[in-house]
Amino acid sequence: MAQNPEIDAILAENDRRNDRLHAPFDPITGKGSIGTRTLLSIPDFILPQQWVPQSMIHIPLIQSITLFGSIRQFLAKGLEVTPTPQEISKVARQIIRIRCRHDFPFWCAMFVKVKKKGGGDDVLFRLWFPQRRLVSIFEECRLAGQPIRIIMLKARQWGGSTTTQLYMAWLQFLHRKGLNSLIIAHQGSASDEIKDMFDRMIQSYPAEMLHPPGHRWSDADPKIVGVGKSGSIHRVPARNCKIKIGTAERPDSCRGGDYNLVHLSEVGLWRKTDGKSPEDIVRSACSGILYRPYTMIVYESTANGTGNFFHSEYQAAAYPAPDAKVRSQFRPLFIPWFEIEQYSLPFESPDKLIHFARSLYAGRHAPSALSSREESGRYLWWLWEKGATLEAINWYVHERAGKNSHAVMASEYPSDDVEAFVHSGTMVFDRYTVREYRPACTPPRFIGELSADAPEGKGALKGIRFRPDSQGLFHIWAKPEIDPEMRVTDRYLVVVDIGGRSDKADWSVIVVFDRMDMAEGLPQSVVAQWRGHCDIDRLAWRAARIAAYYDNALLVIESNTLETHDRERQIEGGDQSQYILNQISDVYPNLYARRQSEDEIRQGIPRKYGFHTNTATKPMVITTLIKAVRDHLFIERDTLLLDELLTYERKPNGAYGAIPGRHDDLLMTRAIGLHISLYEMPVPRCIPVTTRPARRSRGPVSEASF
Repeated sequence: MAQNPEIDAILAENDRRNDRLHAPFDPITGKGSIGTRTLLSIPDFILPQQWVPQSMIHIPLIQSITLFGSIRQFLAKGLEVTPTPQEISKVARQIIRIRCRHDFPFWCAMFVKVKKKGGGDDVLFRLWFPQRRLVSIFEECRLAGQPIRIIMLKARQWGGSTTTQLYMAWLQFLHRKGLNSLIIAHQGSASDEIKDMFDRMIQSYPAEMLHPPGHRWSDADPKIVGVGKSGSIHRVPARNCKIKIGTAERPDSCRGGDYNLVHLSEVGLWRKTDGKSPEDIVRSACSGILYRPYTMIVYESTANGTGNFFHSEYQAAAYPAPDAKVRSQFRPLFIPWFEIEQYSLPFESPDKLIHFARSLYAGRHAPSALSSREESGRYLWWLWEKGATLEAINWYVHERAGKNSHAVMASEYPSDDVEAFVHSGTMVFDRYTVREYRPACTPPRFIGELSADAPEGKGALKGIRFRPDSQGLFHIWAKPEIDPEMRVTDRYLVVVDIGGRSDKADWSVIVVFDRMDMAEGLPQSVVAQWRGHCDIDRLAWRAARIAAYYDNALLVIESNTLETHDRERQIEGGDQSQYILNQISDVYPNLYARRQSEDEIRQGIPRKYGFHTNTATKPMVITTLIKAVRDHLFIERDTLLLDELLTYERKPNGAYGAIPGRHDDLLMTRAIGLHISLYEMPVPRCIPVTTRPARRSRGPVSEASF
């Protein structure tokens, strides 16, 4: 040992991790194989002792042989047949068949040949550690009588696609006749590789194994035949099943039919084609598959940025919203690079191992790297904390020297499912900091809408009441707290980002901040939110009603959409935006107005209500949001905001925005609200109502007012 408690602990843990990754695995004897295993002893079988799946023990033939103690005794006493070598061989072959049906790794190691990496003759397929993890999930679903639905985010070169396709063939060949499979690759060359893999496998596969025991067959019978002229559909006559291989480049080749098993390969790399999106192809391929046992849908891909179909589906499966009423059918699976056996570099001597462990521990707090081809000590220590062995981290250091950025390395060898979805742009928010906000995100305590005496005008702010409705769009985590004996100034802040009225338009968002805890130096909190689509004027009055409900909170309406909208809709006496906001200001006393210059004041130019986002103010509020997220200056409740943070980038031209296909409506309400809250509003104060002076009518509220 290294004679240092911390280093000794690292070395001991490293041994444990290596033991797990490199634990003995013998698919023939069953030692260390997947699932729950039972020792089966048959002294006159080719394997006198074998660890078999527990489900195999319940097969009548196996129970009978176990009861009699040997194949010979089973033949002689059980069947009253002379135990000749030929008869013993028949029973032995039947035992092998039974085990193949129950033991996928055994079947692969006995009868399935695949291309050898690095060249040479084809070899029998033995599962690696990550492949065994994948098959364990497949088998867990199958044995539970559940349909198999997996979305697999993978690093490169560990055989996830091959394993999936061979598992589908196993179901087709050994479990049920008539199971048809559909495999869709991202391009033609990938589909050719899949076809070649099947050709290699079935050419060497024993024809006898395709037929039931005692069934007549001939070596001249074809194992697989083409169907039609396309060359993409093949049939295995003995199993009455089809195997169809298509590509996302040719959507017509992906149409589903009578298929039970579907593997969608490299979904993250699928591109939109003429009139077809990845979503359309998936829907076409999978729509006919019933949610029943012995059906299978696998989405599999390396990551290819965020905001695409595969990213959205993986996020839905791996990180469902706490209040999601409908959850994804799919189980997520991510395999980090350090669980792939080939990504490991042993040390030349025990002394070098100890030296590496010491360096890793000593540099665990170093925040930056010395060059663009290195990682910081903090990151390397994070790899250790994630579960990587010292040998794997050693490999990573050497491999990283060949890459000039972390993003390139992370895209090929992701360490977790957050790092995997790197994007070509510069992401604004640190993904690990964003994840720290997730535990505070909870389902709203109340869902419904606010009602009033009228939809607009003075009546919109009278008789305000909350109406519970499970389909409502107003979500409340904390209702307003109003003490009749103690008034709290500047407690609540309401911010509005205006979207469109159609379902395909940007979302309109109204968010409510509670700033009370800022008086004690604690973070402010999001306590309510409305998110939906409606007409712009109705949205403005809805926001005023919410602000009034929250103790006449300061109401900040982001006015860009209003003003852009008015380029096409002008009304007599001024633009639509200021007309709507002026209407609200006549009846609502706490509406935010922009700062006026001295010249504008002297000239008597009317105040403009609302916060205007432009090339000067947007970088300002985003900078505030970056600081607020980093320093945990607020408490978030909605996971959708976290998704927007993770897909927000700085464009090549320096502008900020959501990546294509994603929104930033929630994000902008937080950015504007936090900037105004932190830099333009005073800290809340408690004032006893009995000593409060009579309230006079207030003028427009603006930055200058504060």
